[in-house]
Amino acid sequence: MNRNNNTITRLRYLLYAGLVLGVLSCSTTSRIADDELLYTGVKKLNIKCENESLQLDEAVAEDIATAINVKPNNSLYSPYLRHPFPVGLWVYNHWSDSAKGLKGWLYKRLVEEPVLISAVKPKHRVEMINTVLQDNGYFDSRASYELVQSSKNSKKAKITYNVMVNEPYVISSVGYLETGNELDNSIDSLARADKYYKAGSRYSMDSLNAVRVKIANVLRNRGYYYFRPEYIEYYADSTIKKGKIAMRMAKAKGIPPAALRRYNTGKITTVINRYQGAGTPDTIDLGVKGIMIRNNPLRLNDKIMSQRLTFREGRTFRVRDMERTQASLSTMGIFSGIDIDVTPLDSITADRNTVDVAINCTMDQPIEAKIEAQATSKSNSFIGPGLTLGVAHKNLFGGGEILNADATVGYEWATGGKSIKGYDYNSYEFGLTATLAVPRLLAPKFIDRSRRYQNWTKFSLSADLLNRPSFFKMVKFGAGLTWQWHSHRHSLNELIPFRLTYTKLLNTTAEFDETMANNPAVALSFRNQFIPEIQYNYTYDRSFSGNQLTYNLQLIEAGNVFAGIWSLCGSNGEKKMFGTPFSQFVKMQTSVVYNHGVMPGHRLVARMLVGAAHAYGNSSQVPYSEQFYIGGANSIRAFAVRSIGPGSFRPDATNPNGYYDQTGTFKFEANLEYRFPIFSYFKGALFIDAGNVWLLSDDQNRPGGKLRMKNFLDELALGTGLGIRFDMDMLVVRADVGYALHAPYETGKSGYFNMPSFKKSYAFHIAIGYPF
Repeated sequence: MNRNNNTITRLRYLLYAGLVLGVLSCSTTSRIADDELLYTGVKKLNIKCENESLQLDEAVAEDIATAINVKPNNSLYSPYLRHPFPVGLWVYNHWSDSAKGLKGWLYKRLVEEPVLISAVKPKHRVEMINTVLQDNGYFDSRASYELVQSSKNSKKAKITYNVMVNEPYVISSVGYLETGNELDNSIDSLARADKYYKAGSRYSMDSLNAVRVKIANVLRNRGYYYFRPEYIEYYADSTIKKGKIAMRMAKAKGIPPAALRRYNTGKITTVINRYQGAGTPDTIDLGVKGIMIRNNPLRLNDKIMSQRLTFREGRTFRVRDMERTQASLSTMGIFSGIDIDVTPLDSITADRNTVDVAINCTMDQPIEAKIEAQATSKSNSFIGPGLTLGVAHKNLFGGGEILNADATVGYEWATGGKSIKGYDYNSYEFGLTATLAVPRLLAPKFIDRSRRYQNWTKFSLSADLLNRPSFFKMVKFGAGLTWQWHSHRHSLNELIPFRLTYTKLLNTTAEFDETMANNPAVALSFRNQFIPEIQYNYTYDRSFSGNQLTYNLQLIEAGNVFAGIWSLCGSNGEKKMFGTPFSQFVKMQTSVVYNHGVMPGHRLVARMLVGAAHAYGNSSQVPYSEQFYIGGANSIRAFAVRSIGPGSFRPDATNPNGYYDQTGTFKFEANLEYRFPIFSYFKGALFIDAGNVWLLSDDQNRPGGKLRMKNFLDELALGTGLGIRFDMDMLVVRADVGYALHAPYETGKSGYFNMPSFKKSYAFHIAIGYPF
């Protein structure tokens, strides 16, 4: 019987191999007409500069690359590389489109029509390149193409594009309107201040268009609402001197008179419609913000609604007020539709200097229920499915207050689990959460905040049951108050003036108890306790020139206020609340992420993270949940989570619970990742990670765990690896394979690259989202 099964298996593999070889060997051009050629991609893009010192502008080079980027069949990296399995072409050439049944169904799913040279239109691509060059001042430059037919199949051809670049023309002089009226003076002033519209700049139509768009936008925020960029024209003279262009700015002919006038805000009318329709109109006077017509009955706080309107009757009309009002009303989350209309241009009379504003809002249904199936991925390398049942009220008190009540159940397991092989490290979790989010900052006035952005006050209650069958069952309750606000557009602040968490171990296993008995320091961090915290988080996020910089700072103090109150009341020794001690510690963590664009679709991302925590007063150990760990899908990916540290310490290999010891009170981590496209939604990454955790004080049960600067570099774990991501923007699923180069502990092998074997040097992780 086994011999027969083996024979069948071999035949199956031979069949598969034959099918693959058949696809590779069979013609994929048999149905292509004699006067056509199959396009197999771009062989080369040759860009040469006649002057060796000349370098083509990077943005222009990108536009040229875009002009020739036509995907061939079975594209791997468009337009240069193809994968060797042209299944769609093979089906097109060898199957009939009239097939029925299963073969017909497969034909429709697999068929791929050939991309022909005639469809690519290389002559048109050359014209596009020449247009790009002309529009960017490279007037004496030229492009051409040549077909490179395959030596094996004369019906296949690649395209080589040749671009010869000459010195670009530069602006030699600029002219302005200089007529003396208010509008022309404003245009001249804005043009003179622009960094591009200057003598010596390279001629570029895109840049010139950007100048007039910028001028028009500023004017529309100064009351010239009907002014448009096309009302500004340029005259260019390149005949005065070769390589030089004399520029002059002018107003276009036939501009509507209304577009040349400045307007104030006239009558403001805001209409609020019920989501059910109909209703009884009720007019409310909002003073300088006009009138509001409510179609009652509906729940709406008139004062808060008025605060969302940035228009003022009699004030200069600004497009910015439209944008801010639209954004402010949208962030309330209580409207299904918001329309802002301004008096049309054709109804403006010659003697009118105001424009009316009509704001029409339709309320959304306030209560919604949700059922969400989730795939979760956590920073500790746990991944697994989850289910959330929830209900939300999006307008509880009429001012956009959001009440959420969710019940979540989840099952998780760890990835990269070298340290947990053969051991049940899965977990089951059930949680209840209620959150009330108020779209206003109910905080002291001295907190600097921007009214241009949405600020929040959030109240929360939670209960969570975590069950790790082989170790423990823990329950956690929490309550908190959060203030979230923007000090400016790049800075987000979050202050938690009060958060109280209570943790309690309901039961534990004998193995877990043995581990705790062998390590009293870790046992103290797991004790039943209250954690009263004050926390501040700051995020600075800014994009510039295709790059992005993100800085995060987290500060936590726990127990100081409570300890002070207890001391004032005369309490000495260990302080307790309801018979349970509360924690007292401080914690800081900061990170910097720099995301640099190397070329279109290619990014180089670097991160550095430092954190420290210290317990004192009422606590001798930082709570286990607040300690640092390292390794896993979002950290040092060559190692499983909690498989390294603290320092050079390594638990006894015979202790399956040893990973509990592998936390610390100081953390350093550095990562570098190169991200690149592969094809379609698939992207790849090459990475290198380094880092570890340490103890800030000695622990006799974890020798080598204390931070010592002389050992710092040797105790940094180092790993490299590669990954693949399925990136649909809204969802990113990634798989990373990390390979360890250096372990901070003794491995039995000398030298810096001390991993004993390949089998013990890699870890595999599956996660959701990017690691940083």
